[in-house]
Amino acid sequence: MTDFLVKVDRSTKPASFSFPQPFNVAVPFIDRHIQENREERVAIQCANQTITYGCLAEQVNRCGNALLNQGITSGDRLMMIIKDTPAFFYLFWGAIKAGVIPVPVNTLLRVDDYAFMIEKTACQALCYSSEYMDEIEPAIVKSRHKPHVVLVEGTSNHQTISLESVMESASPELLPFPATEQDDCFWLFSSGSTGKPKAAVHRHRDMVVTSELYGVGCLNITENDIFYSAAKLFFAYGLGNAMTLPLWIGARLILDWRKPTPDITFDNIARYRPSLYFGVPTLYSALLNSYDELDSKPNLSSLRACVSAGEALPADILRRWRERIGIDILDGIGSTEALHIFITNLPDKVVPGASGRLVPGYQARILDENDNLVMPGTIGKLLVKGPSTARYYWQDPERTAETMKGEWLETGDTYLQNKDGVFVYCGRNDDMMKVGGIWCSPFEIEAKLVEHPAVLEAAVVAKTDPAGLVKPAAFIVLKDPKAGNNTIKNELILYVKSALARYKFPRWITFVDALPKTATGKIQRFKLRTK
Repeated sequence: MTDFLVKVDRSTKPASFSFPQPFNVAVPFIDRHIQENREERVAIQCANQTITYGCLAEQVNRCGNALLNQGITSGDRLMMIIKDTPAFFYLFWGAIKAGVIPVPVNTLLRVDDYAFMIEKTACQALCYSSEYMDEIEPAIVKSRHKPHVVLVEGTSNHQTISLESVMESASPELLPFPATEQDDCFWLFSSGSTGKPKAAVHRHRDMVVTSELYGVGCLNITENDIFYSAAKLFFAYGLGNAMTLPLWIGARLILDWRKPTPDITFDNIARYRPSLYFGVPTLYSALLNSYDELDSKPNLSSLRACVSAGEALPADILRRWRERIGIDILDGIGSTEALHIFITNLPDKVVPGASGRLVPGYQARILDENDNLVMPGTIGKLLVKGPSTARYYWQDPERTAETMKGEWLETGDTYLQNKDGVFVYCGRNDDMMKVGGIWCSPFEIEAKLVEHPAVLEAAVVAKTDPAGLVKPAAFIVLKDPKAGNNTIKNELILYVKSALARYKFPRWITFVDALPKTATGKIQRFKLRTK
């Protein structure tokens, strides 16, 4: 029988891959570490749990067998509403090894959202952490589709079968299901920043590609790294940071299911001493504000690199992080459809206010409104091409056709590429506005607003004035919520006018307590357009 191990040739850049037939991606990410004598090496640290690679492999096998014992078969979907604990790993990899397709979903949603996803996936099995029972059980009742098996992870007085009990009685030995690298492997729902989430279908090869091309090729990850991600596992960015990247090279990772507040984040970094931290711009801003207020500064000396994605990182946050912490934040852009980061800044090659350069192995092009290539320095819509992009959206041919154009993926982002090959984010395609006949980037205005010492966060959208002309409108969260008045409004308008082209200043400013966001930290600007 084949060993299912992929061969990676790192003598070329980008690295090249040779996949065996058959192939199951659980083998190189889980079983390989047993073959390479890592049984006793720590894989996961989570609260008071320490999970070795040997324990992880056994529990993955038990979980895969438990699913099969419940009557779940290859090709069936397993919907996962699981907090960031080792159980997420057991379910995700156990399902894949058994030929079942895991679908991890956002743990912060509500009844209607889960009912929609249960129907969309037509899942035969559903497993949720007990904390989410009040949302999940009514969603199952409301859904027109009923899962064949429902399991609960964690302590519960409910009558539903516990995940732990079915795993305990299952065999610790499991042969990998004979798939291929091109077969459907897992689904991820998009964040819903523009409306109803879409189910992107990923292949067995995709996690191998992102872990090697970005993780090894750009971040230079090794088995000596310790990974800590504030982004959660249900999010494509978090799935890579906190699971596939460390497992790919046999490293250690830190899990914490709690909300990543500054206190919790600083405590985890001091306690576990990670070498790599993965966050989003909103979290970096919160960490900086907290850091400035602390008399006793947290020890962050273990960090060799910090990474940001999810939204573009304002240059001012990078500047402040460098000044306070002494290291760079490597901003990049990825997507659920591409699975992880495909454009990134590199260590020692950081360009403030820019997403960076292409991850080797990916291609990009910027097109105008007529789908023609633009000249360097010209704004247009960004398309990418790479070996990790999703095959399609499940049962959504219209949006598949809109987004996945042959081998090219339309990201929905507006970019320009300068003469040095650096990509600069300008906003979402549907966020761009023409002011006085000139394209205007909301992100540029937002980045300038957050540089003002009174501003915590800002979002800019297009609004039509009484004459029917489009102008920028700003929604602003102040550091001091009580400070919002006409004086600060005028001060902010003058601040933007002094630094940007005059037509870019916001004609309307609205102070809000918080900006609407997805669970992954992306601002839901479509909600602001209706205000």
